[in-house]
Amino acid sequence: MHTKIDLEALCAERGLRITDQRRTIARVISSSTDHPDVEELYKRSSEIDPKISIATVYRTVRLFEDAGILDRHDFGDGRARYEASPEAHHDHLIDVETGKVVEFVDPELEALQKQIAEKLGYRLVDHRMELYGVAIDRTD
Repeated sequence: MHTKIDLEALCAERGLRITDQRRTIARVISSSTDHPDVEELYKRSSEIDPKISIATVYRTVRLFEDAGILDRHDFGDGRARYEASPEAHHDHLIDVETGKVVEFVDPELEALQKQIAEKLGYRLVDHRMELYGVAIDRTD
């Protein structure tokens, strides 16, 4: 379900200056199929460009987040994790034992959330849903 998003193109669209190090970090985020934290982004980026510092990764993540091209998530594990802002909405199910994040879309759930907001006198403009669980068939 993870859609590949070109952060470099989004940076250009938003008028962000793209340095070689920012380009490397953008490519690492764009190619991620998981929701890495800053430490993991740093590890992956520094494998490509050893001159990248963790401070550069922190600044770049903040810049991308402020520009609305990167979403920050707190899945309850004490680490801020990131993904390129999706073009299409999706929700997350987090396995509390392994930390695995499963993305999903459920039209019935989306409709129910909209109905709940309307029942309470609101028009739903956005939401974020995170479900936390353990695998039913885990036998450890």
